[in-house]
Amino acid sequence: MTAIITLLATLIVSLLVTRVGAVAFQLTGLSQEVARFQALSAFTGVGFTTHEAEQIVNHPVRRKIAGLLIVGGNLGIAIVIASMIAAVGQDGRYSVIMFLLLIAGLGALYVIGTRRWVDQTISRIIEWALLKFTDLDVRDYVSLLHLSDGYVVLELVVNDTDWIAGLPLAEAALSAEGVLVLGLHRANGTYVGSPNGQTLVKVGDTLSLYGPIDRLEELDIRQKGYQGDRAHRIAVATQTEQLKDQDEKAEAEDLEATQPR
Repeated sequence: MTAIITLLATLIVSLLVTRVGAVAFQLTGLSQEVARFQALSAFTGVGFTTHEAEQIVNHPVRRKIAGLLIVGGNLGIAIVIASMIAAVGQDGRYSVIMFLLLIAGLGALYVIGTRRWVDQTISRIIEWALLKFTDLDVRDYVSLLHLSDGYVVLELVVNDTDWIAGLPLAEAALSAEGVLVLGLHRANGTYVGSPNGQTLVKVGDTLSLYGPIDRLEELDIRQKGYQGDRAHRIAVATQTEQLKDQDEKAEAEDLEATQPR
C-alpha cells in the first residue's frame, strides 16, 4: 500500500513540476504549446534537438529552468521505478488489490488533470508565485502585441506551390493585407530579423507573421497563379475598407467628444 501511495504522490509532484516549468518558460516569452512540450522534454530527459530547444539553450534564464527540470526528472523517475518494483513485489494475495488501486489512482489523476478549470487554476497560482518569488525575465507578449480580437502570431512554412514563394516582400505587399512579417527563418538555419522589402521569400523559409487569424490561415493555403493573385487583391481591398471604416469611426467619436454637453 505504501508503495502505491508513494508512486501516486510522485506522479502528482512530477505533473506539478512540469507545469511549473512550463509556466516559467511562458513567462520568458515562449508560447504555451512550445513551453509545455519543452518542459516535458527536459523533465523526461528526452532532449529533442529542435529549433525550440535551441531557444532554451541560448537563453540563460530558460537554460536554468531546463536544468532544474532535468534534475527533478531524474529523481522522479528513480522514485517511480523503485515504487513500481516495491508494488509488484507484494504477496500474491495483495497484487490484484494493489493493481486495482493503482489503476483507480491513475484514472483519478487523468480525470482531474484533463479538467480545464483545474489547468487554468493551477497555471494562475504558479504564475503568481513565480512572479512574486522569482526574478524571471518576463515579457508580456500577449499585451504587447495585443493577441486578442482575432489577432495572433503564426508561423508559415513556405512550400514551392505557395503564392508567396519566390516573391520579394515588397512585391508580396503583405502589410497592405494587414499582415506584418516579424521575422524569417531560412532553411539553412539563418534568421532574418525585421526583413525589408528586398528580402526574397524562398521555398523552405519559415515566416513569423502577425495579423488577423483568418487572413493568416487564408495566406497559408494560398497557391500560385490567377486565384492566388485574386485572393491577394481581395485581401488588400478588404483591409483598405476596414481601415477606412476605423478612421471614420474614430473621427465620429472625436467629433462627439468635442460637442458641448
